[in-house]
Amino acid sequence: MTKRISAQEPELLRRLLRAKDRMDAASYEDWPVSRLAQISHVSAAHFARSFHEAFGVPPHRYLLTRRIERAKTLLRDTDLPITTIAFQTGWRSLGTFGRIFREITGDTPSAVRLREREAASGLGHVPLCILSAAHRPDLRIAVLEKRRRRTTDTKSAPT
Repeated sequence: MTKRISAQEPELLRRLLRAKDRMDAASYEDWPVSRLAQISHVSAAHFARSFHEAFGVPPHRYLLTRRIERAKTLLRDTDLPITTIAFQTGWRSLGTFGRIFREITGDTPSAVRLREREAASGLGHVPLCILSAAHRPDLRIAVLEKRRRRTTDTKSAPT
C-alpha cells in the first residue's frame, strides 16, 4: 500500500517543490536523487518515491522534460548550433542528446527547429504558458519502454 501525499503533509510537499524549483532554475546541471533529497531534507529513496507520487513522474524524467523544453525553445528562438544547444541544456554528449531528443519528440533537433519556427510564426497571439504546456514532451513512458514497444510493433507488422 503506497502512502499518498495529502493535505496533512504540506511540509513534505513544500520540500519537494523546493527541489523541483531548483531543477527548473538550473536544468542544465546534474541533479542526482541524492542531491535533490539533500535539498528536501529527506532520504534519497523517500524523495524519489514522494516526488513521483506528487508530480506523476520520477525526478530524472522530469529533468529530461525540462531539458528538452529548453532545447526546443533555443532551437526555435536562436540560431545557435545544435551542438551548442545540447551542451547548454545539460547534455554531456551530442549523441545522447540527439537520441533522447528524437525518442521523446519523435523528430530530430533540426526538423523540430524548422517546425517550431513555422508554428511560432502563426501562433503569436497565444500566451507562452499555453504553448509551453501544449508542447511539453510526454514522459510518462520510459524511453526503454518506447523502444521495446517500437521493436514489438516492427516485428508484428506484416511484410
